[in-house]
Amino acid sequence: MSTSPVSLVDRLNAWLRNSITIKLLSIGFLLLLLLIPSTMVESLITERAENRDAATREISGKWGGPQLVLGPVLALPYTARSQDEKGRPQRTTEYLCFLPDSLATTGQLEPERRHRGIYEAVVYRARLRVRGVFQTASLADLDLDPADIHWAEAFVALGISDLKGIRNSLRLSWDGQPRGFEPGVPSPQLLPVGTPPGVASDETAVRNERQRYSKFQGTDEVPAEDGSNNSGLSAPVPVPNAAALVGRHTFSFELDLNGSTGLLLAPLGRQTTARLAAPWPDPSFIGAFLPAQRQVTAQQFTADWRVLHLNRNYPQRWRTAAFQPNVNGSTFGVRLLVPVNEYQKTMRAAKYALLPLTLTFLIFFFVEVLNRRRIHPFQYILVGLALVIFYVLLLALSEHMPFNAAYGLAGAAIIGLVTAYAAAVFRQRRLVLITAGVLTLIYGFVFVVIQLQDYALLIGSLGLLLVLGIVMFLSRRIRWYDSAAPETLSE
Repeated sequence: MSTSPVSLVDRLNAWLRNSITIKLLSIGFLLLLLLIPSTMVESLITERAENRDAATREISGKWGGPQLVLGPVLALPYTARSQDEKGRPQRTTEYLCFLPDSLATTGQLEPERRHRGIYEAVVYRARLRVRGVFQTASLADLDLDPADIHWAEAFVALGISDLKGIRNSLRLSWDGQPRGFEPGVPSPQLLPVGTPPGVASDETAVRNERQRYSKFQGTDEVPAEDGSNNSGLSAPVPVPNAAALVGRHTFSFELDLNGSTGLLLAPLGRQTTARLAAPWPDPSFIGAFLPAQRQVTAQQFTADWRVLHLNRNYPQRWRTAAFQPNVNGSTFGVRLLVPVNEYQKTMRAAKYALLPLTLTFLIFFFVEVLNRRRIHPFQYILVGLALVIFYVLLLALSEHMPFNAAYGLAGAAIIGLVTAYAAAVFRQRRLVLITAGVLTLIYGFVFVVIQLQDYALLIGSLGLLLVLGIVMFLSRRIRWYDSAAPETLSE
């Protein structure tokens, strides 16, 4: 009996169905395809974090934003003489600015939680007491005519990043005499340039903010993108003459201030000390200097700083016509953290999306090759989409419950869904149990990695090494160049 020859198309079709290489290439293509919805999930996480930041900014806009306290600065007006291009004499008013010899700040922060919809923000009321001494050096080296100095117009300037947070009638005690603060300063260059803490909860934004604190250390540059001047107050402190200026002048004031998220102080004194305390268990000490001493308990924290003028890179005095210091590289303070930032943790989990996708597809691949069960690419896609939906479910649940509970619930739901589908596809109890066990190990491994930030690289490397070893073990009997069947494991 004669048989008809097999056509080229039939042979090509059989090769495509049975080739292990084609199966692996197909799986790789499907993995790349599923990275598109994975990237969309990361964009969704960023969008939700931005919504939270917008809610925080809305609350801050009505209560008081993140605060930076700058000052006080003693300003002495003088007449600067110059000539224009045509040689005609000109007179302008410039300022000599002096920083305190000593500056001490003590403060108690009273935090509150505020909600806007499902989002939570931390606001605080800061009761600050600031005191210190001005003792300036002689003006002989400045080449100024004493007649050009407006001694009676001397004043003290104070910078506060958000003036609407002021709660009290702010008064300055100068050499024991009360002086009232008034809003505004004559020149924006009187106060150093500084930026208050941000409200961003996105991981990248927080990391960029940390870099900002050290960006301008070692330079006097005032960057255009970071140089928005802070709002100012001023109080008149007339000085009779040069002898009175170089004398010892004590000052103090009490500031009752609303703020949100965090509080920064600038070390403007030749010697600056600060103590901040609050009934808050999760402080983050931010800025250029860590506290010299701190005590953090489950109910409160106390922190003490001590900074010398040698630790920063701007002088004790300057002329506004020639210089304006930037304090971003020397500010210090505290951020009141919300204990769980679900967006950062969900984003870190989403960055491992390729791991469960790859390992689950490898399980299906080994079942298909070693047990001769045909699995359609569409079935791979369904399982992959289920694994991607895990991160959307995790994000949605973590906005309404603790992150660990949300992770466990989302993981159980996806593991149950994929296991049930594998049972319908494999129809073999042992393979279904292996699938469920591997998925549980994968999600447990990712959970451990995102919890242990300091050891994430070590644990992740060891985990991937173990996975690679298992894959090498399971693939040792596959005949990669044989389109028929692999060796059985029962030999």
